[in-house]
Amino acid sequence: MISQNTIQQVLSRIDVLDIVGNFVKLKRRGANYLGLCPFHHEKTPSFTVSPVKEIFKCFGCGKSGNSISFIMEHEKLSYVETLKWIARRYNIDVEETELSPEKKLVQQTNESLLIINHFAQEFYANQLWETDDGTEIAQSYLSERGFSDDILHKFQVGFAPDKKDVFAKEAISKKYNPELLIKAGLIVERNGQYFDNYRDRIIFPIHNNSGRVIGFGARQIKKNDKSPKYINTPENELYVKSKILYGTYFARHAIDKADECFLVEGYTDVVSLQQAGIENVVASGGTALTQDQLRLIKKYSRNLTIIYDGDAAGIKAATRGLDMALEESLSVKLVLIPDNEDPDSYVKKLGAVAFKNFVQHNKKDVILFQIEVALNESGDDANKKAGLVSQIAETISKIDKTEDFTRQQDYIRQASQLLSVDESGFTNLVNKFIRNRISLEEKKIPFDEAKVHEENAKKASAGDYSDQTFALLFKDELQEKEVARILLEHGNKKWDVEKLVADYVITELPEDDLFDNQVVLKFIEEFRQLRNNQINPDRNIFLYHPDTAISSLAVSLLYFPYEVSSHWKKELSHSTGFQKSLFEQDYESFIETLKPENEEKLLNYLNMQKDTTNEEVESSVNYLKLRKVKKMLMQNQADMEKASPAEIENLFLTHVHLKKLEVDLSKKIGSVVIR
Repeated sequence: MISQNTIQQVLSRIDVLDIVGNFVKLKRRGANYLGLCPFHHEKTPSFTVSPVKEIFKCFGCGKSGNSISFIMEHEKLSYVETLKWIARRYNIDVEETELSPEKKLVQQTNESLLIINHFAQEFYANQLWETDDGTEIAQSYLSERGFSDDILHKFQVGFAPDKKDVFAKEAISKKYNPELLIKAGLIVERNGQYFDNYRDRIIFPIHNNSGRVIGFGARQIKKNDKSPKYINTPENELYVKSKILYGTYFARHAIDKADECFLVEGYTDVVSLQQAGIENVVASGGTALTQDQLRLIKKYSRNLTIIYDGDAAGIKAATRGLDMALEESLSVKLVLIPDNEDPDSYVKKLGAVAFKNFVQHNKKDVILFQIEVALNESGDDANKKAGLVSQIAETISKIDKTEDFTRQQDYIRQASQLLSVDESGFTNLVNKFIRNRISLEEKKIPFDEAKVHEENAKKASAGDYSDQTFALLFKDELQEKEVARILLEHGNKKWDVEKLVADYVITELPEDDLFDNQVVLKFIEEFRQLRNNQINPDRNIFLYHPDTAISSLAVSLLYFPYEVSSHWKKELSHSTGFQKSLFEQDYESFIETLKPENEEKLLNYLNMQKDTTNEEVESSVNYLKLRKVKKMLMQNQADMEKASPAEIENLFLTHVHLKKLEVDLSKKIGSVVIR
């Protein structure tokens, strides 16, 4: 764990303009800065950064956050990785809390392997660009394959010469630990001597999400039937093949923006497509897709297009892991490269534009394609067709998330047509597989009981509220967030000589069941704990909270204005133009309000800006109480309609008490309320 001292140093040094400006070109616009959003395509800038509030907001796609959440989203890093990223940027030494000896050893090993891999990458790059063998052998080979110097430098490609121990000698002379060099797969030990593991090969470094080298893929240059075409880093603390997709570091932004990930098999496929300007591409390394790899893709997009060779092996490879992809709610398409080509050779043969058009016009839905291929193979064999129907039904049953219901139904309709089976019967078969899986997941609940659970869940999800109840719940949600906003903006202000606004709110709203929104409830609990520890709540505690739900709430509360009552709108109506110029428009509009002919109106507006914090706080607290009382009245009314004669008296007394509370709270509520 990172120490609190380091976290506080990081938070005190963070400059949102510096962090965001590292990725977005920003121009000043009044008090804020404006640029093109890095999270979606736009031509007119709508991405706004507020240095005062230390937050950003895109009014195009809706993304908002602070410096930490920006790096987490943009670079796809965890909270801890982001803190370390920012610490490196500001040259802050990262202190960690006391770790167990085992964890400390793992951490030291990880860092040592990263350092060794960085040294190896630089060594191999130097061999490619600065030696005679590199020029005559490796560069000549890569040039013949059509790779430009720029793309090779981008991917930090290198060369291992055909010498038995040139790297081993260099690394050991630099005092690198031989055991760790072996663990990294860079050298081998035979009879007490150390030899290079990679010889006469092109070296492709493999990067993690922050761009650090975690392993290598080494491709042979000369054809040699005795040695494998590729040698990869053995699995170690850093390099776990099932969790890695080659090229992710270079493709992550392009995948995010295109909302589509192209998946190919080999390193050279990725490099060639990137060189052609197709940047949203990663490689599986020729292995079956794993759940970790699919979840890595899902971080950037739910749309996966597999581009593989069109031979039988390519088709088989493309459909491996399909069920897992569907379970992860990925939409999977397939593009098969014809004429015994692969993506590397085909993009060079067609050119970038023609290749893009080919991909666009040859995408096939992978499930429907699988049906077509299997039907051709089964022919008129009834047993094979029956097995295929069952197989496809089981595959479609993997699409069982609520948000994927329409897609599942569409697959059922199309599959039943292709398979020439009754749609309702096929639907029942799909549902049978769903129930079987539920039964297994529920630790062998009997089949019939699992079916009852499923039906109950469907009835529950189909349940609805009346319009009145829904509107009330919606307003509760707004009012709960309004109380949280007041705590965030005014919690540290004085309520009276003895307590803060936060103390007043917490005292007036002591019951957790007043809050339905669980994030708001956690937010309130944080305030309680801070005040119990005699800490004055600073908004940065919440803006940069490690719980992203809390930090996201804090950002949204600072950026989204709440609508005021019609009474208060009327009071402000004569100065609306000045309010807009003062707080929303650019510098020129603000200067317009300062002209002599506008002096009287401006003074009237400014005179209205008295501190109404206490009235605002009290009104919001009472309004939340009122909403809850109204809900209790509705529930009590429903209970009275179903009550027995013996229960009516108590319920009636409850009704009278709640009505009195409702009247009292209504009298207390001020002018500014949430509608």
